[in-house]
Amino acid sequence: MRKIFFLIAGMLGTCFLASAQVDYAAIETRGAFVVNEAKPGLNADFLNIQVKGHIGPSLRFRFRQRLTKPIYDAKNPLNGTDILSLTWDISPKWSIAGGKLPIHIGGYEWDEAPIDVFFYSGFCDNIQHVYGLGGEVFFRPKEGQELLLQVGHSPLHGGNLSRLDVGLGWIGSFFPWWKTKWSINWIDDYYHHMMGYVALGNRFEMGQVVSLELDLMYRRCLTQKKAQFDGSTVAKLNFQLGDKWNLFLKGAYDENDLNEDEDGIAYDMTIPPGSNYWVAGGGMEFFPLGNKDLRIHAAAWTESASKKVSASIGLTYFFDFVKIINRYHK
Repeated sequence: MRKIFFLIAGMLGTCFLASAQVDYAAIETRGAFVVNEAKPGLNADFLNIQVKGHIGPSLRFRFRQRLTKPIYDAKNPLNGTDILSLTWDISPKWSIAGGKLPIHIGGYEWDEAPIDVFFYSGFCDNIQHVYGLGGEVFFRPKEGQELLLQVGHSPLHGGNLSRLDVGLGWIGSFFPWWKTKWSINWIDDYYHHMMGYVALGNRFEMGQVVSLELDLMYRRCLTQKKAQFDGSTVAKLNFQLGDKWNLFLKGAYDENDLNEDEDGIAYDMTIPPGSNYWVAGGGMEFFPLGNKDLRIHAAAWTESASKKVSASIGLTYFFDFVKIINRYHK
């Protein structure tokens, strides 16, 4: 039955793409030699297929499939599919999107593509689901400012697909040097704890060389009578040296005081009650072609759980079929 399903889906997809304009179709992969206790040795971390394009002037589609993950999981349908979305641009100011989408929670670390992250904060590392089925509405009051409303699967559903997330977000800027990814989320988790998240992602650009990404988050169960502190701070300092080099330093701190219900179940499913976690490190990225088609990286970090140093040295390759075909058919 599953083979028939994928055969039909492949046939429909072929017909769909035949009538569409494909702007971007690529395979991307990252391999690295990793030194740590959890996953030592030479690893293929990612192997993804990405397709982006248009169906007419106002419909956009996007698809990203991880070939290094199982396709289906009972707790997470379309398990290996990160993004499968269709966006209708109703006007220059309004858009509607639906499908499997990145769950919108403000912050630059959260929003970064996983293939571009070498180590995570405790919150991002322990979140259950980063992508979910849902829909969203975008409003752009002026250029560079975007408000959105998203409703879909909870990132804490734990296999109970009736648990939902409602998020309000703002992606914009106060000044040319201060960009923002802010959000407020109402998240129903597996235990039916209605969680409230306030996330403030900030990027400060100091010229064309130095930038600082600073993410601040506060979490609380909305039915909690007396809340202790529960939050995260992530800071990443980038030094962009021309088109080919990026050096970075990154640190994160997560803390959760004794936030649990009368049955002793944690309100926060990412950072255990009564604990804190920190991670810090840095590294370099080298782009030999002056773009993201090819990247060599080296990164090292340590964290509070083991207090041992981990390291990753590897290569990321982006193979854009459309760009290559267009290049040789001019």
